[in-house]
Amino acid sequence: MKQELIIAGFGGQGVMSMGQLLAYAAMKEGKEVSWLPSYGPEQRGGTANVSVVISDSKFGSPVIDRPTSLIALNNPSFLKFEPLVKEGGDIFINEDLVTVQSGRKDVTVHLIPALTVANELNEQRTAGMVILGAFITKTGILKTESLLAALTYLLGKKKDHLIPVNRQAIVRGEKIIKKALSSIN
Repeated sequence: MKQELIIAGFGGQGVMSMGQLLAYAAMKEGKEVSWLPSYGPEQRGGTANVSVVISDSKFGSPVIDRPTSLIALNNPSFLKFEPLVKEGGDIFINEDLVTVQSGRKDVTVHLIPALTVANELNEQRTAGMVILGAFITKTGILKTESLLAALTYLLGKKKDHLIPVNRQAIVRGEKIIKKALSSIN
């Protein structure tokens, strides 16, 4: 199995952290992985995207021209990367911030109310974890426990009090995607 993912949004939305979490989780599972960040001219508030490749076998390049999946956190990111997603791919959209709709019929679009859920959890910074929960559940590329282990490692002892709310965010993302998929079938 191989996933070529682009995560894109504004600086400050956790784009790089989301990519880093996936990369660490993939390494924990013994998978081949690459993480390639790209910043706009400004960091906070400017555009940012990260390419993450996760594979069960070796791959040639970290550069992604045609991602299998896209996580779009804002309109400019959606507009820029949506046309690149491979036929049959998945697009995960933070529906609280992305107001543009996809006209593509050859991809599956998943609307995730990430910011709404994060606000319900009283921690806005968990919006990315909601989407990551949906992503790993839909694609099956990683286990939830690997993602949480990566989060524990990256947060360190100083911020380990944030693990429970992030776990809740991941679980909520998993439930959202499972409910959406069950309604399709």
